[in-house]
This record gives sequence, structure tokens and C-alpha cells, in this order.
Amino acid sequence: MGKKKDKGKKGKGIEKTTIKTEKKANKKFKKELVEKGEEDIEQLIAEYIEQDKNRLQTTEEITQPPTPRFNLSITPHPDADELFFFGGEYFNGNKTFVYNDLYVYKIKKDEWRLVKTPVTPPPRCSHQAVALSQGGGQLWVFGGEFASPTQSQFHHYKDLWVYHIAKKQWEKINAHGGPSSRSGHRMVATAKQLIVFGGFHDNIRNYKYFNDVYVFNLDTYVWTRVEPSGPHPSPRSGHQMAPLMGGSVLVYGGYSKEPVKRDVDKGTTHSDMFVLGIDQKKSDATKHTDRWKWTLVKQSGVKPSPRCGFSFAALPNNRAFLFGGVFDTAESEEELQGTTLFLSFFVIVQLFYF
Repeated sequence: MGKKKDKGKKGKGIEKTTIKTEKKANKKFKKELVEKGEEDIEQLIAEYIEQDKNRLQTTEEITQPPTPRFNLSITPHPDADELFFFGGEYFNGNKTFVYNDLYVYKIKKDEWRLVKTPVTPPPRCSHQAVALSQGGGQLWVFGGEFASPTQSQFHHYKDLWVYHIAKKQWEKINAHGGPSSRSGHRMVATAKQLIVFGGFHDNIRNYKYFNDVYVFNLDTYVWTRVEPSGPHPSPRSGHQMAPLMGGSVLVYGGYSKEPVKRDVDKGTTHSDMFVLGIDQKKSDATKHTDRWKWTLVKQSGVKPSPRCGFSFAALPNNRAFLFGGVFDTAESEEELQGTTLFLSFFVIVQLFYF
């Protein structure tokens, strides 16, 4: 009995020490923010939300192209020759800017339009967006991150929004049980559902990469976390996904890192390929229950080198285009030697994974 009590005391002691250390770190961090003249990140986001609330009506005006930015979403209209540009970030060498403006590019007219609405998702980058034909046209946005002007604070989102194209109106979807806060994830639409895979969360002091799978039903507006069978991809972000015939999804590449010792991380750029699909043998159509399965794809031909942050476009007959990407070369676990940017173009000709 004495030993058990001692273990209990030891566990409580470790817990108290952890809480005390965390409080000390937070106090130090708040002091640093004051010295930089920067507000708490939650307050910064709240101010952006309040600014948008003060807008009384929706406006759409012809404008100049968007200002320079990266990690935005560019999404084609499902039924028209238009592109939707949303969010993104820009660093001018001194300060970081994160956006939540929505631009529409009219391709045939070579014309830019800026849409402003009273209700808008907070500023973000590294989110995901997909467009659907249903309901007169919809643009769905999930997750992403917001960085403070000095990049000393980061906030990751787990909210889901839909922009009703015909109405020019944003709507926040309050559905519980969805993915945790993250950015760098990927999302595709297939068979009346949104599929979210991967991503990461980083709050400077610690980080985590994900390899979980969530499905959002576009009819019932319900999130479901699925546990696919088979060999699954390791946690990652910056990968790409593409919908295939029959409701399956292709996953390729990406990046992740893990701690190897104190203040030292080891990064991995992936080049593996997987297909996520319905396991017909274990699903029950009568009960409307789907069982998902991961399948590792054996690649052949001229394969792309490991990379992340590339573009991916699905084609008919289970084909896809791959272009560009980035690969970081490490001289050691502590030092980055350089970054390679790719201009190579690949075609995934045919997938045989069953």
C-alpha cells in the first residue's frame, strides 16, 4: 500500500511541476508580447471578426488583381469559367499579413472582382477549399492558420464554412465531432462528402502531425472519424489528394518531422502513394455503413522524387497531373543546407490498386 501511495504522490508532483512550468512559460511569453507591442492572438482575431460585422451589406466590385500572397486557396467554379481566390499570407521582410478577402476571377473577361460580405471567415492561410455544384454552387473551406504580425504567435482553425455562390453569402457550419485544429491538411469532395486527411498543429513550443481521416456528409452535415484498415500513411502535411472514380481518393507525398533530441527535429519528405476507398467486402449497404481501407500503391515508371507543396489535378480514367513542389536538403539534423524547387511535370498514367 505504501508503494502505491508513493507512486500517487510522485504522479501528482510531476503534474504540479508541469503546470508550474507552463504558467511560467506563459508569463514569460506575455511579457515578450508586451515588449514587441503585440496583442494576444485571440484578441487580434476577435478584432478582425468585429470589423467584418460592421459591414452592413454585401458588395462586389471590379478591382485590381490580389496583392502578393502565398498559401491561399485557388478553386475553380464547378459550373462556370471562374476562379475563387481566398485568404493567404504575405511577409514583407518585417511584418506578416494574413488575409480573408475573396476574389473572383472571370476567365473569359480577364476581370477581377472583390466580394465583401458582413459575415466572413477570419483571416487564414494553409486552409483547404473545394467547390460543388449543389445549392446553386458552393465553396467549402476548412481549417488553416493565422500568424501574428511578428510570427511569434500562431492560431490553428477547426471551423468549417460554406460560401453560397449564387447568394454571395458565407455560412459557418456548426457540426461537432470534426477534425482538430490544423493547417497543411488536404480536403477533397467525392460522392456527396468531404474527406479530410493529415495536416499539422504548431504552437511554437510543440507540434504534431496527423494521419487521421474525417468524412463530412454533405446531406446530413455530420462529421465522422473513420478508421481505415490496411497499411496507412504516416502523419504528414503538404501532401496532395485527388478524387478517383468510384469515390476513392489518391494520396501522394508530403512532409513531416519528429523530435530526435532536445531542440533538434528530423524532417522527412515523403514519396509514397496510397489510395483510400470503400472496402466493399466489409461494408453493409443495407445499414448504410461504410468500411474504409488504405491500399499502398506500387509505383513504376519514371517516379517523381520526394517532395511536398506540389500541385495535383485529377483526370478521367484514374489519371492525374503532378507539377512542381519543394524539397529541403539537411546538412545535419541541426542545419538546413538548402531548398530545391521543382519545375518538373509528371503524369500518373493509370492506377491499379485492387
